[in-house]
Amino acid sequence: MLTGLTLLQVALLLVAGVLLDYLLGEARRWHPLVGFGKLATLIESRLNRGRMRFARGAAAWALAVLPLTALSFSLPWLAVHAVLLYFCLGLRSLRDHNLPIASALEQGDLANARLLTARIVSRDTADANDADLAKASAESLLENGNDAVFGTLFWFAVAGGPGALLFRLANTLDAMWGYRNARFLQFGCMAARIDDVLNFIPARLTALSYVLLADDRKRAWRCWRSQSPAWPSPNAGPVMASGAGALGLALGGSATYDGIAEMRPPLGEGSPANPGDIRRAWRLVETATMLWLGVAGAVALIGSLSDA
Repeated sequence: MLTGLTLLQVALLLVAGVLLDYLLGEARRWHPLVGFGKLATLIESRLNRGRMRFARGAAAWALAVLPLTALSFSLPWLAVHAVLLYFCLGLRSLRDHNLPIASALEQGDLANARLLTARIVSRDTADANDADLAKASAESLLENGNDAVFGTLFWFAVAGGPGALLFRLANTLDAMWGYRNARFLQFGCMAARIDDVLNFIPARLTALSYVLLADDRKRAWRCWRSQSPAWPSPNAGPVMASGAGALGLALGGSATYDGIAEMRPPLGEGSPANPGDIRRAWRLVETATMLWLGVAGAVALIGSLSDA
């Protein structure tokens, strides 16, 4: 451990962080990541101009992420690790943002379902039908199972609270700056590449978790191996393809962004998503989280026995 934590401490702190997330949910006011987003916006407004946009983007990333991460390494108390993990996790947030979409669709409240879905995805939802909204929510749950949960847990296991913080700050900057458009193509390139590197192992462990928990593991594995290479993101592809295969859903395909319809590669096999599948996707993410905690506990137990 880079922070000197024992395996048992890591396992206990992982459980503590997840429990805090379950009990408290997302902070309604003064959330550190919201404050970080405002800081990142300020830095980008000052540096994303003129020439040498790539170098300026790299400097902006370092200025936004490294001081805060270095500061977190200087905090010695065990409780700080659990608090940092809590602020970096988004497990309950996934439930709180997605299950209301399922409820709205089940009640026939299409207008509210569109509004709720628009809060969690960047695609257009104004004219989306029930199936479009269920697909968008299920895809968001599967992908963010890695970005908001498993990636954070992985980097906490590697480097404690500072590792979780580094991952979430880098992931936030990728979400803010990692666009392939005129404004961010060069400036956000470093943020996108660093996020790809940090997510490489967690994304594949997430995909493996979805495979292990699938009713049809062969199907989930087949979808992962055959479909993920076609997906634009090297890390979202394995996660979403294996998750769709695990659920027996046909995801991907058509989606509208800024009024332009895009045909994305297929994900999974089976039937189109319905409101009940949003709940199934949430249960898959939740169960995979429990699986990770169980593995951490088993590793800690084996380590304790070997040291005895």
